[in-house]
Amino acid sequence: MNTEILRHLAPHGAIRAAINYGNPVLAHANPVTGQPEGISVDLAHELARRLDASLTLIPFDAAGKVFSTLEQNAWDIAFLAIDPVRAKQISFTAPYLVIEGSYIVRNHSTLKTMDDFDRPGVRIAVGKGTAYDLFLSRTLKHAELVRTETSGGAIDLFSQSDLDAAAGIRQPLLSYAATHPGYRVIGGRFTAIEQAMGTPKGRNHGLSQYLDAFVEEMKVSGFVAEAMQRHAQPDATVAPLRSSSSQAV
Repeated sequence: MNTEILRHLAPHGAIRAAINYGNPVLAHANPVTGQPEGISVDLAHELARRLDASLTLIPFDAAGKVFSTLEQNAWDIAFLAIDPVRAKQISFTAPYLVIEGSYIVRNHSTLKTMDDFDRPGVRIAVGKGTAYDLFLSRTLKHAELVRTETSGGAIDLFSQSDLDAAAGIRQPLLSYAATHPGYRVIGGRFTAIEQAMGTPKGRNHGLSQYLDAFVEEMKVSGFVAEAMQRHAQPDATVAPLRSSSSQAV
């Protein structure tokens, strides 16, 4: 079975895994070695180990850039948030991790709750093509989104301009507020961001089944929870198990 799976998963000889540095909960570059590390990196290595396959990690600084290279055949597997726009071209597994989307504002801001943001005149910085950009683009009716190339760039733009807020993943927003007096993160969430593994659509159906079962086993076995601990990401949540899982791999 592994030979057949690899024929579709690694047609170029090695599994090429897109790693999204734009989501620091999942991955980042080691500050000493510069090598990718994080929860999604651990999952990629475990997948390659089980398939006895070579692995090539391809870092991107934004999720939107991962998606934009899909038609260039730049990667075989990616670690991205599930979204209807992306799902038109990517086959996703069930999620392995859930994180929260929130806003950061200045302390003196009159924006206090999630319901305060969708108003005329409210301008929000957001990383282009991120899961929360896609979500807010569908749901906000009055507020204006101002897009930057990366999630970190959205926070920088907000802090250096007269924008009202920046949208992003709760953990990096909290980290920024903790080290920059004068900022606070809004309580609650505007969406739950489900992180999954994905492959370009059109790959063999057996590959999707294999990856589905792999993700479920990584949750059941405690692998995802242990990776969260190892990489100091206790505030994320292991995604719930599916009601009926595929057979373990």
